[in-house]
Amino acid sequence: MSETELPGRVRRAFADHGSFEPAGEAGAWTSETTAFDGEVRAEPAADGRVRFAVTVRVPTLSAATADEVADVVEEGWIETFELRVVDVGGVTRAEREFDPAVTVGDDEIAVEFELTDINERRGVDDAGALIDFVEGTYVQGVIPGYEYVDPVAGLLSAARQQGNDGAF
Repeated sequence: MSETELPGRVRRAFADHGSFEPAGEAGAWTSETTAFDGEVRAEPAADGRVRFAVTVRVPTLSAATADEVADVVEEGWIETFELRVVDVGGVTRAEREFDPAVTVGDDEIAVEFELTDINERRGVDDAGALIDFVEGTYVQGVIPGYEYVDPVAGLLSAARQQGNDGAF
């Protein structure tokens, strides 16, 4: 096995996790359990460790609504989302420090995390937890009163069915 080849134990950890499917590119997996675009890239790191790069793409508020969103509302929503999504403490199985990168585009926001672990199963679990955290943070920040389109409309519907009081 070359230094850049991903160990089989990592591929098995992704396969056994149940949330990921191979992305078609070596070392990349997509999350199948989120409405958003979540991807994890894994590569060998020093001393048998594995580096996981997690990227989650979510729509901006205006891209998620059928309604017109005022610029000031969009800017405030993005600022609040950024503040909340970087406060990621306690989400992962291992105690970790994160310095996530948040990149705002015209219609989407990309949130990127990196972690390294010797335990591939814990690393895959933590990557999945980060994707779920971004989705949950997004849903918590949804502003009532707008008509949302998919995938956000589907998330809100599922939340209502799970016992939400229908406040949206």
